[in-house]
Amino acid sequence: MGERIWNLERLFNLREGFSRKDDRLPPRFSQETLPRGHSKNWVVDLEPLLEEYYRLRGWDKDAVPTEGRPEELGLKQTIGTECCGLW
Repeated sequence: MGERIWNLERLFNLREGFSRKDDRLPPRFSQETLPRGHSKNWVVDLEPLLEEYYRLRGWDKDAVPTEGRPEELGLKQTIGTECCGLW
């Protein structure tokens, strides 16, 4: 059920104009470093993490669920045969 929700949310956001460029962390995590502790002087390199996340979700490099993914999750009837003009 959770996998279906993630994919429906992504498809909705794509339809509304969001894309991979919107998958970002706040500057606090991606630009500012911590002054002490185990993460001292370290910031998150998000790009490789996003690529792996998209792969695990069954999405392409642009964060779009692959053409067969909705059908695999039993969502084809919910979203129709051509969702959001993606496929």
